[in-house]
Amino acid sequence: MIVHITRREHFNAAHRMYHNYHLFVTVKGEISYTSGYLIDLKQLKAIIREHVIEKIDHKNLNLDVDFLKGKMATTELLCIEIYHQLKEPIELNKGVFLHAVRLHETKNNYAEYFGA
Repeated sequence: MIVHITRREHFNAAHRMYHNYHLFVTVKGEISYTSGYLIDLKQLKAIIREHVIEKIDHKNLNLDVDFLKGKMATTELLCIEIYHQLKEPIELNKGVFLHAVRLHETKNNYAEYFGA
C-alpha cells in the first residue's frame, strides 16, 4: 500500500517583493511495518531545512541563492528548483520517493510540481 506524507515548512524571502512562503513537500512509498511509518518526519524536516530552508530563508532569491543563479525567481520556477534540491536527498531513504512540492506565495496563489 502506497501512502503519501506531507511536511509543511515556512520561509521568508525577497526578490522584487518580500514574501512569506509556505512550502509543502509530499513524499510517497510503502509503510514499513517494522517502524510503522514511511519516513521519520524529523528526518524529512532536517532534509528540507538543510537543502532548502537554510539556503533561501531571509535571502534575496535573485542574488543570494546558488540554485537560482541566472533564473527568474517566480513561484513556479522556485517550486521546480526546490523539487530538484530535495529529490536526491529524500530518495536516499530506501523506498521513499518525492511525490510533489507545493509552494504558496499567498493564501490564494501557489505552484505545484510533480517532477518530469
